[in-house]
Amino acid sequence: MTERIDIHSASQSTSLSEIPFSILDLAPITVDSTAAQSLKNTLDLAQHAEEWGYTRYWLAEHHGMPGIASSATSLVIGYVAGGTKTIRVGSGGIMLPNHAPLVIAEQFGTLESLYPGRIDLGLGRAPGSDQLTSFALRRGAGSDGQDFPQRLRELRGYFKPDSQSSLRVRAIPGEGLDIPIWLLGSSGFSARLSAEQGLPFAFASHFAPDYLLAALELYRNQFTPSETLSAPYAMIGVNVVVADTDAEAERLATSQAQQFLSLIRNRPGQLRPPVDDMDSIWTAHEKALFEKQRAYAAVGSPDTVRQRLNDIWQETRADEMIVASQIYDHSARLRSYELLAHEVIGLKQQ
Repeated sequence: MTERIDIHSASQSTSLSEIPFSILDLAPITVDSTAAQSLKNTLDLAQHAEEWGYTRYWLAEHHGMPGIASSATSLVIGYVAGGTKTIRVGSGGIMLPNHAPLVIAEQFGTLESLYPGRIDLGLGRAPGSDQLTSFALRRGAGSDGQDFPQRLRELRGYFKPDSQSSLRVRAIPGEGLDIPIWLLGSSGFSARLSAEQGLPFAFASHFAPDYLLAALELYRNQFTPSETLSAPYAMIGVNVVVADTDAEAERLATSQAQQFLSLIRNRPGQLRPPVDDMDSIWTAHEKALFEKQRAYAAVGSPDTVRQRLNDIWQETRADEMIVASQIYDHSARLRSYELLAHEVIGLKQQ
């Protein structure tokens, strides 16, 4: 069996409203809150996202981050899938160098067995953590990501075995299941590998925008059709904050700005409430770095966001967009995704 991916091509799309939109949830832990509350908010958002018509709901693997609750990514995927009915749920992504491929095959084989036809396996080759945490995860020096193609081959082999020998290692559950595999990246490495393997590609333009256009061009030009995918399929990450006015959206977005600032100052923390004035917090250089990172972002009223997203789509011709929204107040985050779904891109209510 093959992990055939039933998706359309953006070349058939004539407008932004025709492409799928999905959600990347970093499960933010806010100041004075807990991981338990963060995970409850994640499920609540996923249930609303399903109702509002989003295509997939992905969670990311990060470790040792005080503001992110999705470190045990497979467990959170199961929690979300168990609390929803139709929306696809997956990883954006699992950092494969942190794990034995057999373990991931078994985990996602279990998820697919429990929630058939709804699980996505997005894979990255970054550690998702600092060096000390990576060492603790891997119990050794581990991988620098260069053996990612070999790990990918091993993982796919568990789902689609080459041999029926009773002596070889098997993933049960996992073996024979159709679990869509996506490669995630922020450079040309995964773009090239996705093209060679005929797999869908997701680019992390929501935090690493510089190489987006070059990576998309590389992926599309070098794509080789496969049993999985007949034509290239590229999804891009976009930071989006929607509110009733441009001013309110920009204010909500200061929570993400503060989070970015804490990361570049090497003091990661929980997601902070919005502020009225970032200029009293950061330097001109730090502000310029944040604005550069926000190259593929849409912040504002529905009209402002609609125009910005359309500009991004016209530039990239992405087959799908996956939206990240680091908003402090959960009700404001829900409101942002609801406005995006119904007033910006016109998703159909389920």
